[in-house]
Amino acid sequence: MDAEEIAEGRERWAKRYAHAAKRDADFTTLSGLEVEPVYGPPEGVADPRMGRIGWPGEFPYTRGLYPTGYRGRQWTIRQFSGFGNAEQTNERYKMLLGAGGGGLSVAFDMPTLMGRDSDEPASLGEVGHCGVAIDSTADMDRLFDGIGLGGVTTSMTISGPAVPIFCMYLAAAERQGVDLSTLDGTLQTDIHKEYIAQKEWLFPPEPHLRLIGDLMAYCAEHIPRYKPLSVSGYHIREAGSTAAQELAFTLADGFSYVELGLSRGLDVDVFAPGLSFFFDAHIDFFEEVAKFRAARRLWAKWLRDVYGARTERAQWLRFHTQTAGVSLTAQQPYNNVVRTAVEALAAVMGGTNSLHTNALDETLALPTDQAAEIALRTQAVLRDETGVTNVADPLGGSWYVEALTDKIEAEAEDLFLQILALGGETGENAADIARDAEGRHEIGPVTTGILRGIEEGWFNAQIAESAFTYQRQLEDGTKHIVGVTELTNTVTSDLEILRVSGEVEHGQNALLAERRAGRDNAAVERALAEIVTAARGTANLIEPILNAARVEATLGEICGALREEWGEYRENAAI
Repeated sequence: MDAEEIAEGRERWAKRYAHAAKRDADFTTLSGLEVEPVYGPPEGVADPRMGRIGWPGEFPYTRGLYPTGYRGRQWTIRQFSGFGNAEQTNERYKMLLGAGGGGLSVAFDMPTLMGRDSDEPASLGEVGHCGVAIDSTADMDRLFDGIGLGGVTTSMTISGPAVPIFCMYLAAAERQGVDLSTLDGTLQTDIHKEYIAQKEWLFPPEPHLRLIGDLMAYCAEHIPRYKPLSVSGYHIREAGSTAAQELAFTLADGFSYVELGLSRGLDVDVFAPGLSFFFDAHIDFFEEVAKFRAARRLWAKWLRDVYGARTERAQWLRFHTQTAGVSLTAQQPYNNVVRTAVEALAAVMGGTNSLHTNALDETLALPTDQAAEIALRTQAVLRDETGVTNVADPLGGSWYVEALTDKIEAEAEDLFLQILALGGETGENAADIARDAEGRHEIGPVTTGILRGIEEGWFNAQIAESAFTYQRQLEDGTKHIVGVTELTNTVTSDLEILRVSGEVEHGQNALLAERRAGRDNAAVERALAEIVTAARGTANLIEPILNAARVEATLGEICGALREEWGEYRENAAI
């Protein structure tokens, strides 16, 4: 890009910045030096990279979605939390909100994640241990008691039974008197990553995609601020992928959901703003910053050039970040505070929209109150003491960061080609292939490739090879983990950890029995029958499931009715 084009871009940015809302804050260094809101090439100097880098708030959004960066709005502190029963988790939420948290992020226990009731045999010993137990809308009432759902954004990390859980959340909001059209938050819902990495599915892929399409259509019409899909790379990275694989597989999943919306006749400019993303912030600082910048650029280009998005909001990639749980160690756990701070800084330097920081004890148990507070304060220190919110994309223009951003983008594009080839489409440019092949596939060419890759175990094999390579590097001394592969002597002592009592399971099951005895069971049976009828036809399933949630049908009953109709998915054995 020549000097004149760069000057024109700077002028465009300056006009947008001047008209944008800014925080009333001191934007100087600790020593009092004034800093500019953004930096670029010196005046009169050409830079061929600027076409890819651009300016904050302008396509392709490499440098962020907003011209102000964090001078306009800082990231949301959204701590992921849930354990035991609804009352215990409610207390933790109130503590987090009172200590500076800006939104809620719900962690569910394993039975809930698998669509099972707490009193089912498969749930024995797991109730409340890795998250909160939710069996019916009454638990949602207790979970958010004293927390107005109309005034707080709520993220829920669940995919297989996401729709029934979402309907329980809606029913709880109704009982609070909230206008559902005003709700704001995010539901994970991303079923592709379950088959690729996390393995918490219920049904075969096609019924899950139907539920997701129904949810997208329902939210676009009735709850426009709510984001029905958080496309998750976090679990892909935690399973052992590289940064480029995390980026490529996650964005490909996102493209698939765009194809799903388009196949339903939805307007991409209406539903695409309801898609958000969830990434891992790992320990390699510069690689993570580059990954986030490449993600925005790739998504914007594909949404505009392949899927026809015309508005800025439809081209934006908004993302939540969680620091890398897999990077934490049980050995010398206080080192985890440092790891988390570095990873959180990478997320911020990469322009995350919201952030969760892991606690130092999460390799051993769910966080104690003290560990949770340290994790929360880590974000406050970064936000309020370091000056990182003063300048948009402060690493933009770095020779290293820009080269790494380009390299990760190129690796992701190559993986897109491989995914399309799984679906029978070949060529040299992934975006061109996807655009030209759209009419040859029931949902779309990326979706076809993903489904084939899931069935053939291609994604699993790719991630497993990357994980094996890293493990081999640890064992031969090429890579290091402090306190594990080196510097193993320590003066620190064991931590006191949070333990979930078995009384939680007994109490939850007793409540569930009382709830079943006290509800209108005939109404529940009618509601479940309506769900099955809708599942056999083409009607949108959200209203029937919402009606079941209103009459206290349990999660296991709703999912069980659909399991009987659609069957359960069994992963093919690797050959």
